[in-house]
Amino acid sequence: MLKPRKPFEREVRRARHLSAWIKLQDRAITECHVMDISKNGAKIVLAGSSALPDRFQLAFFTGDQTRRCEVIWRRGKVLGIKFI
Repeated sequence: MLKPRKPFEREVRRARHLSAWIKLQDRAITECHVMDISKNGAKIVLAGSSALPDRFQLAFFTGDQTRRCEVIWRRGKVLGIKFI
């Protein structure tokens, strides 16, 4: 029998070192690196010093996949995002 998941438990994140583009209104504005990812979010590092709104699209180089995102936390160029 599976244990019920506690609300404060983090979901499993997989370490990844992927390149992606941050897009606004379907236009690429800056490159970033995905450090880890789960089914509901990721930690990314911005390549440049772009000011970023709280919501944007993340376009992965591989697989031609785009995900809508919302920033959960910021620490300099490192951002925690959730997929929406």
